Amino acid sequence: MRETATSSTVAVADHAESSADFANALLSGLSAPAKSIPCRFLYDAAGSALFERITELPEYYPTRTEMKILAERAAEIARAAAPGNVLIEFGSGSSLKTELLLAEMHLLYAYVPIDISAAALRAAQARINERFPDLRVLPLCGDFSHPVVLPPQIKGRPRLGFFPGSTIGNLEDAAAVELLASMAQSLGGGSRLIIGVDLKKDEQRLIEAYDDAGGVTAAFNLNLLKRANRELNTDFDVSQFDHLAIWDERCGRVALFLVSQADQSVNVLGRRIDFAAGERIHTEYSHKYDIDGFHTLAAKAGWKPLHVWTDPERLFSVHVLEAA
Repeated sequence: MRETATSSTVAVADHAESSADFANALLSGLSAPAKSIPCRFLYDAAGSALFERITELPEYYPTRTEMKILAERAAEIARAAAPGNVLIEFGSGSSLKTELLLAEMHLLYAYVPIDISAAALRAAQARINERFPDLRVLPLCGDFSHPVVLPPQIKGRPRLGFFPGSTIGNLEDAAAVELLASMAQSLGGGSRLIIGVDLKKDEQRLIEAYDDAGGVTAAFNLNLLKRANRELNTDFDVSQFDHLAIWDERCGRVALFLVSQADQSVNVLGRRIDFAAGERIHTEYSHKYDIDGFHTLAAKAGWKPLHVWTDPERLFSVHVLEAA
């Protein structure tokens, strides 16, 4: 039996990247010698819908492989949760993966999904309340990459973190360590973290996953320029940019770029930004790890490994870490 609890409805205020945030990041990133746009701006409504299509592509293995590991190993993974734990999910989105664990975590005190999208939180809360009516659901709308104030209802409760999707791979090593250390601080000493981590594999499989034959990933990347045109009145000629995915063996990461196909000039917030033919805008990294390498990274942030599960092809991994 799940511990009896009254399902809680917490008011969720909209918290989205403002136009000013996007404008400042765009102008700063495109004015630098090596042009870039932060990957968090890929996920407006149109970008999020395109990413959902990406997760269903045959080439894109991470989502389905992680889901399979969680489904097959849910009972084992759920043992990381002690009775009375609060499950805190960083970047919860739809919470579909979380349901696989909630079904096995029968003595949770509460579930705290953290996400930047209020709409996603509301939808997830409604669905989880219906399926798990005795579970407290305390949504928190905010950016988990910055310090957040956790709900007062969980004060003094032991905490278990959940960070699926290999989102940690979007960060360079120093930033990844900083984020993992922040999570350890939020969760507290002796707490545990369940985290999804994508593994290194052959280059062809990686490139196909990030440059699919149907062009959905290209549309996802190019939507960043369309978003700038929609929201900031820039005048990118999107047809003059191409999507590029490359594997960087030295750094162990896939890098995504938008590549200018001609010498051109773009109006960005009243400033002309020049592009040479072949010049790149960096939009995203996706680091891949081997298991020992990830454990070394996590140790720098104060985590020690307890368990790890992989699929038979060793494409993806799910780890349980403990805060020192």
